[in-house]
Amino acid sequence: MSDTETAADAPAARQVIPGAGPTGGPEGGAGGVGAPDADPHAPAAGDASPGHDDTDRTAARDRYRAAARDRDTLRLREDDPAAADDVPRYAPEWLELREGADAAARSAELPRAALPPGGRDVLVVHDLGCGTGSMGRWLAPLLPGPQHWILHDRDPYLLHFAAAGSPRTAADGSRVTVETRRADVARLTPDAFAGATLVTASALLDVLTRDEVDRLAAACAEAACPALLTLTVAGRVELGPADPLDAEIEDAFNAHQRRTGLLGPDAVTAACEAFDRHGATVRVRPSPWRLGPGERRLTRAWLGGRVAAAVEQRPDLADRAEAYLARRLEACDAGGLTAVVHHADLLAVPGATGPGVGDGT
Repeated sequence: MSDTETAADAPAARQVIPGAGPTGGPEGGAGGVGAPDADPHAPAAGDASPGHDDTDRTAARDRYRAAARDRDTLRLREDDPAAADDVPRYAPEWLELREGADAAARSAELPRAALPPGGRDVLVVHDLGCGTGSMGRWLAPLLPGPQHWILHDRDPYLLHFAAAGSPRTAADGSRVTVETRRADVARLTPDAFAGATLVTASALLDVLTRDEVDRLAAACAEAACPALLTLTVAGRVELGPADPLDAEIEDAFNAHQRRTGLLGPDAVTAACEAFDRHGATVRVRPSPWRLGPGERRLTRAWLGGRVAAAVEQRPDLADRAEAYLARRLEACDAGGLTAVVHHADLLAVPGATGPGVGDGT
């Protein structure tokens, strides 16, 4: 059942880190999709609730930036050195660029409903396709009680940054620890989340296939744990002022998102259906990026990726798209461009009961 508001394999290596980053070479990872929240072609958005003390979050981000500066000195420690050969590595700079918009966009309502009443001694949170760890930096300081985060990604470098930048304390000052796992989100086994309190991810669903989403829902059901999956693309963008080519760029971009069987903008609906089949109640809330003059660097990077994906999908757009992008970037640089990039956050609670409406869009 879905309660909707409209807006728009196994681990190869592990490392346990008490709050801060790794002490040796980077390890761990998930995502046959690499780091989904790193894809410059896939818009996404997220911040703490008003009045929250940001001291720990700022310290975590400073540690992440220090790790990023040192990335050229990193060395891989792999059980199979060949395993890293085909791992896509996304620029940490892109993830840092979008982190503020992601934090401002995420629903502040859903995390409060994600945890079971009465709590547990330690919250065990699995972060899938964690990238550089922005989800943990946003969510861990919002949740009370001791927490142990298990960060999954395919890319060991990104896992290093994520662990280095992880928060040290929870909302009530309790300790937060981190474990990294290099693994493939697309190859989840039914027991993947044994002992988990919560499974979470950011900008993941739209880069999965329907079968992969069903395996994710099945694994959450097997573990009887909720899933908080944020910033899934909705396939709609509102640009101001409007341009005659907006609709064609959007259609081509959305088609590109669906390439090779990926769900793209159909992901929220598919996820609602999958979790519903596995007995969960699903809530969906809007989480749009709202970009204006204060986000010019992010807007430029996002627009460039969006138009490039559209042209890759439809090469006949190339000449018109080049002129379109020039117009849009000129307006952006002048402070005259705004963008609302629609996404959705989804919370699936296993075995819950309650009213469900809509199709998750």
